[in-house]
Amino acid sequence: MPHRTVKALHAAQRDDIGDLVTRRPLPGPGLDQVDPFLFLNHHGPQSYGPDNHGLPFGPHPHRGFETVTFILQGSLAHHDSGGHESVIEAGGVQWMTAGSGLVHAEVSPEDFKRSGGDLEILQLWLNLPSRLKMTAPAYTGLQRADIPALASDGGRVTVNLIAGEYEGKAGPFRPLTGVFMSTVELTAGGRVVLPAPAGRSVFLYVVRGDLRIAGTEAGGTEVGGFRLVELNDDGDTVEIEATGDAAVLYGHADPIGEPVVSYGPFVMNSREEIEQAVRDYRAGRFG
Repeated sequence: MPHRTVKALHAAQRDDIGDLVTRRPLPGPGLDQVDPFLFLNHHGPQSYGPDNHGLPFGPHPHRGFETVTFILQGSLAHHDSGGHESVIEAGGVQWMTAGSGLVHAEVSPEDFKRSGGDLEILQLWLNLPSRLKMTAPAYTGLQRADIPALASDGGRVTVNLIAGEYEGKAGPFRPLTGVFMSTVELTAGGRVVLPAPAGRSVFLYVVRGDLRIAGTEAGGTEVGGFRLVELNDDGDTVEIEATGDAAVLYGHADPIGEPVVSYGPFVMNSREEIEQAVRDYRAGRFG
């Protein structure tokens, strides 16, 4: 099977939110989206001392897409207007379908604010097609133990299977649009070949470490941390080799191919739909 080749590398842009270290690889200069992957914030890694204020994401609305939140270090408390509440610890994942509209908060639990600790979180926004934008809101939060950790290459690679199928296993989340999603941890020298079906958009972000991505060029392409890798649709696999300990966010999905009109926390297909979302939120119709 041919491996996809690298089209471009995109460095995450630093955009801190108060004292929260934040990098944003998508959208960024030269790349608006990897349809249907719209947005990625990388918070941390950083350490908080005792008696901190924690995460700043108090109640705010969303409509028209899904958020997938990966807690790499620390913990995250979630509550929303649909009545969902959870505290997810390191290694866990939250998958929220905003759909027709939710108000949610993502904050640090009281014990984290009291005692402090390490924190690193990724949040990815996934677009929904027009037929699903007003679907009923939903939320699932799972801890690390609920997510299959599939080891390969003599234990030097672990694929944490979040959604979709890999090596005969199925991830615990069931996306509305057939998205494949995983995080991949590699120790130096570890090598893995990941599926990248033809016609699908591939999302590959290097969270940390150094990688080599196989391709037509001799030796492949070297990639460091905080880089989004844009791939050509010229193969059906992606081969990754770690030149140092590394972690990757890896997914693929069918492109939607519809207009994207966004305004802050709303992502719809037209300006009229955005205006309706604002009216509905102000009228208290988000649960």
